[in-house]
Amino acid sequence: MATIANSVAHPTVVSADPFVPAREQKNLHNRWHPDIPAIATVKPGQVFNVECVDWTGAQIGNNDTSDDIRDIDLTSVHNLSGPIAVEGAEPGDCLVVDILDVRPFDKMPWGYTGIFELENGGGLFAREFQSRAAKAIWDFKGVYATSRHIPGVRFAGVSHPGLIGTAPSAELLATWNKREGALIEAHANAVPPVAYGPLVPGAYVGQDLPNDLRAKIYREGARTIPGREHGGNCDIKNLSRGSRCYFPVFVKGANLSVGDLHFSQGDGELSFCGAIEMAGIVTFSTSIIKGGVEKFAMRQPIFLPSPVDPLYSAKLIFQGISVDYHGDGTQYNMDASVTVAYKQAALNAIAYLMKIGYTREQAYLLLSAAPVESHIGAIVDSPNACVTLGLPLGIFEHDILPKDEGLKKLEFGQCAVRSDGVL
Repeated sequence: MATIANSVAHPTVVSADPFVPAREQKNLHNRWHPDIPAIATVKPGQVFNVECVDWTGAQIGNNDTSDDIRDIDLTSVHNLSGPIAVEGAEPGDCLVVDILDVRPFDKMPWGYTGIFELENGGGLFAREFQSRAAKAIWDFKGVYATSRHIPGVRFAGVSHPGLIGTAPSAELLATWNKREGALIEAHANAVPPVAYGPLVPGAYVGQDLPNDLRAKIYREGARTIPGREHGGNCDIKNLSRGSRCYFPVFVKGANLSVGDLHFSQGDGELSFCGAIEMAGIVTFSTSIIKGGVEKFAMRQPIFLPSPVDPLYSAKLIFQGISVDYHGDGTQYNMDASVTVAYKQAALNAIAYLMKIGYTREQAYLLLSAAPVESHIGAIVDSPNACVTLGLPLGIFEHDILPKDEGLKKLEFGQCAVRSDGVL
């Protein structure tokens, strides 16, 4: 098991400034490509810090409107720190990464959760809600988060990197682009898009590179939005301090990159920008298992989550099955049922929170950011899968349990919305 380190005591091998636009910083990149050179090299066993901007690269401000969410440039995300080469790592090896600490910058003790526009990012309920931009700002005090935009809740965060992975080989990159390109072509008119292919506008590598190399990376580089065989944007909420990651190595040095730090997140990160996004510092140590890909039959990373977890033992559980009873009542088969069932569980929770007094937007943001737990209860009983969503009772400052007389509706205002008032 990984030990826990004090991140202040160790050298910073990648620096970043959370208040400077990402495109003005040398140590960042926002595409995956094997030809992006490492900006730092570490030895196995060395403990080191990596500083990260938030995933948008300082596009979102600590304010009370969601215009910045509405107007965000998604072609230029995620902004990753790295790559970092590990001495001795070769293709076919397993890179072991110990996450020793994850914390926000002292000078930036806040983060945000956002609902994105249907046409610009979307989210789990983009089509159902015809999503318009909204957000909540969260203030950090020690391990706890509170929000002026979602009053009445306070919870301990499990800070973690939402995005971490090794560089792909040229062959793996070509595989990604081919298979995702075919999916995009088959669903050319989908809103939101079913996938995001290579795109030159918005591509960024901060290092000084020859023009032809930069052009190649921008032309071929894979977007960072989904997780893939190398890790990437997996958004595993318990990958916090004390976690250990086992990554397949595809290029010499492994070339590890990290970003998209979260102060807290619910299972599923519903609203696309659904965690409490933050800028901060990660402390790592690495080691190498030679030939680990073959030894462990690795097709994708393996994770050993942290033993550090907030204790919220009492939860109100909402069930969802594979029937769209919040929509047109369609019965789905097992091929599509898990997503449908998860949506129904989340919609049941949102409807319940609205009875307590939260707006739909506040409830959507809260389920995305708080330490909500989701589980697949059953996936063999055709035609219905059963998915559950557990809402911790301890995060609320008021009683939310069902009562004979019904639920007491309180006034919680509204989250930050667009300056034109459109929801």
